[in-house]
Amino acid sequence: MNITLRVWRQPNAAAEGRMVTYRVEDVSEHMSFLEMLDVLNERLTLEGDDPIAFDHDCREGICGMCGVVINGIAHGPQQTTTCQLHMRSFADGAVIDVEPWRAEPFPVIKDLVVDRSAFDRIIQAGGFISVPTGSAPDAHATPVPKRDADHAFDAATCIGCGACVAACPNGSATLFTAAKITHLGLLPQGQPERDSRVLGMVAQHEEEGFGSCTNIGECTAVCPKGIPLETISRMNRDLLGALSRNQA
Repeated sequence: MNITLRVWRQPNAAAEGRMVTYRVEDVSEHMSFLEMLDVLNERLTLEGDDPIAFDHDCREGICGMCGVVINGIAHGPQQTTTCQLHMRSFADGAVIDVEPWRAEPFPVIKDLVVDRSAFDRIIQAGGFISVPTGSAPDAHATPVPKRDADHAFDAATCIGCGACVAACPNGSATLFTAAKITHLGLLPQGQPERDSRVLGMVAQHEEEGFGSCTNIGECTAVCPKGIPLETISRMNRDLLGALSRNQA
């Protein structure tokens, strides 16, 4: 395959960015998207140019580091992580635009790399449970209904990639925040901090500058782990309950 890449290049957060065009030839359809970028970067390095900066780690669809916007879609044309997107998803001769996540709370560090530490601060605001001292309890010591366990597991699959933010017209991280709140709120171990968790994490979400959710659903359409929209409804129910109990 021969393709044309138009990549966002920006040396740092304060600098002005621009799209730069590159021609990439002899691309195997079996390459992942990141492997194709590796090939381009090897060429740029040999030519004495600055390679394209992009985030990656596990390259197995687990860590959530590799997110970029491809042709206007978070992670590209398949509902998967960028590292699991293969070049066979594109036609020979295709022109592909590659950009970083676009959201004020995700400032560009360089090129396609953005600072997603806002997600870390949301987790720090309540994404934890009480851990008593002493020996670890047996795994089956606290019964959990299967329906609750299934919903909790669905929410816990969120890898914090930020695709939901990139896809949302409002730049909202509500799906991410809801997933982190819901998977703990459905389990017995998460009950002691249930109210403080949802109040703290929602407040931090707003403080970080993420937009509000208007239930458009673009977030779930691009989520590589298929976090359902009902997760947001569960978070809102928890939030209303916590607010009412704190006012009583």
